[in-house]
Amino acid sequence: MLRTALRRAAAARPHARSLSAEASITVEFPGAYTAYLSEEPAAAAETTKAELLEYFKTMYTMRRMELMCDDQYKKREIRGFCHLYDGQEAVGTGIQAALSPEDSWITSYRCHCIALARGGSVEGVLAELMGRSHGQTGGIGGSMHFYNKKENFFGGQGIVGAQVPVGTGLAFANKYKTPLGEPMPVAIGCYGDGAANQGQIWESMNMAALWKLPMIFCIENNQYGMGTSIARHSCNNDYYTMGNVIAGLKMDGMNVLSVREGMKHVRDYVSQGNGPMVVEMSTYRYHGHSMSDPGKIYRDGAEVKAMRENNDPIKNVRQLLLGHTDATEDELNTIEKNIRAEVEAARDRALAGSTPSSTDDLVRNIYLDEHGKDVPQSYIRLPDYEKSIRA
Repeated sequence: MLRTALRRAAAARPHARSLSAEASITVEFPGAYTAYLSEEPAAAAETTKAELLEYFKTMYTMRRMELMCDDQYKKREIRGFCHLYDGQEAVGTGIQAALSPEDSWITSYRCHCIALARGGSVEGVLAELMGRSHGQTGGIGGSMHFYNKKENFFGGQGIVGAQVPVGTGLAFANKYKTPLGEPMPVAIGCYGDGAANQGQIWESMNMAALWKLPMIFCIENNQYGMGTSIARHSCNNDYYTMGNVIAGLKMDGMNVLSVREGMKHVRDYVSQGNGPMVVEMSTYRYHGHSMSDPGKIYRDGAEVKAMRENNDPIKNVRQLLLGHTDATEDELNTIEKNIRAEVEAARDRALAGSTPSSTDDLVRNIYLDEHGKDVPQSYIRLPDYEKSIRA
């Protein structure tokens, strides 16, 4: 069962509430980690009011953006596949806080918030989902195919588990380009519990272990593979042990500080040439698997309600701010109000954008020549042959 970050944090109340945004605060979270073939990191973090406020703003923005995606999907402004991240915000935020900019990140199709964390904007995400030309990938990628090479974000992947071999290749490239004996940039491949038993993932783990690649295999265990609980779809529910001879670490994925500190530990381990590590984030998604799944058949409303009330990642940070700093309810309410307004304004700007005006964008960004120059394609076959694109 997922533990409540608030209860763990309560054991570490400071002697006095911090009156400075930069004053150091120690927060403990005993029981947040379980290690396999490795040592557990210290279950404590040093933080500040300013830092906690930044995490609070980031996660609340993610939450409101995903809820806006839900709203616009139901209004048919967003079409096709749409997998939302609300409930899992502490995972993406904590990982981003622990990684370095040169580290490579690739994830599944539940990627809107990771795109936001890695240099994206709410408007860019919403515009992309709406098929607008000023979307993050020009309105031609959609929900599952965000990408930002400049920020070393190598995208969401539309095929379950397909990002993991690519992530292993990114880890190989990072090792190959790093002088022998120096710390390496790492690569992280995030995937869900439903993908964890795929053959391509086992093969990638084997390769990463043999070559001691700086690869983090990160399972975002949100308790359900589509509509099937982990107890019914995997014979081993301790996903962090799935690497066989590869070290593993399970962490509380509902506490942004435990994610951050745990991932700092993992990053240090793999960047030093010790080989890969398997990480399991114990988290939860509030929406169904996708917008086509109401999420009510295989779990009851009481379960979701209990998680929202007792272990919501944003509420956890809010409580840390109220209990450990001089932040007030009014201050946090104002932040939430402003973010809601910002997301609504981003929606309006996204809706005002235009769709790609010609087929030019469809024939580009497919092949490059030997000099790295884009080679537009003269023919693209569409399902309706008569509508196929011909130069």
